[in-house]
Amino acid sequence: MKNLTELTATYLTYCQYRKELDPKTLKAYRIDLGQFAEFMEAYGDPFARDSLNDYVTSLHRQFRPRTTKRKIASIKAFCHYLEFEDILNQNPFSRIDLQFREPQKLPRIIPRHTIQTFLSTLYERQREPMTILQEKTLCRDIAVTELLFATGSRISELCTLTPEQVDMQNHSLLFHGKGAKERILQIENPEVILALSNYIHAFSSEIREGRWFFVNRFGRRLTEQSVRLMLRKYASLASISLHITPHMFRHSFATFLLEEDVDIRYIQKMLGHSSITTTEIYTHVAMSKQKDILKTKHPRNSLHFSLDKDCNSQL
Repeated sequence: MKNLTELTATYLTYCQYRKELDPKTLKAYRIDLGQFAEFMEAYGDPFARDSLNDYVTSLHRQFRPRTTKRKIASIKAFCHYLEFEDILNQNPFSRIDLQFREPQKLPRIIPRHTIQTFLSTLYERQREPMTILQEKTLCRDIAVTELLFATGSRISELCTLTPEQVDMQNHSLLFHGKGAKERILQIENPEVILALSNYIHAFSSEIREGRWFFVNRFGRRLTEQSVRLMLRKYASLASISLHITPHMFRHSFATFLLEEDVDIRYIQKMLGHSSITTTEIYTHVAMSKQKDILKTKHPRNSLHFSLDKDCNSQL
């Protein structure tokens, strides 16, 4: 059998060209497998039960539960590949207890009134005098923000859109999600469609000549960091103290749809989640609306009676 370094190199090549994983996932795998190989240098058999137990314990000592869970998943996927390739007789993790308590971290959303203020600030700036470049940039920023909220897409998915993935005739976007999974989302709001059309008109030459749909002023791909900075800039202009990130639009998209009684399985598909368990975390956030519903909508609130005595006085 090849040594561990050679095996991980072969596996990463497989992930890149056969599974077509995105660069961020490949980077995480490379880091996780590199740490695994380095730790196992002191062990004769890196896939022995004792070796893996020691490694899992070391992860718990160094990292938070969520990071530990991800790193274990990387090694499990690697071992599954080795089993599939008949390099290992059995995935060694099948004989190891990996259950541990992971604290639940609820997603942070942007309140509806804050989204209203944010978008209003963007559209109001269109009335201000500005250069052609500033007009184009604002046009793009509006389209990006509207799509983040309208689709609940990951920022990486939005920034790597190509012109071929945008169908203006049918008002739909084709997203390439995690694990090379594809999903199509419709754009039904007229104002969002208009924002997208305005962006395409403003950047028609850049889109036509380049590879990416969303571009910067140099015609290169709009980066995730550029979008984060853009959101920070407009939040400041709108006097919004909340630190708004692109992923918070995704959380808000899912939570607000749940609050409108949309079936969670539809939301799962729109978000591109493989497991319904991942989507269910939004039900905890949506439950925050329960207090308001029971306070304002429950029929008991409309029933009033005249009480002659205080029950406590009889005690």
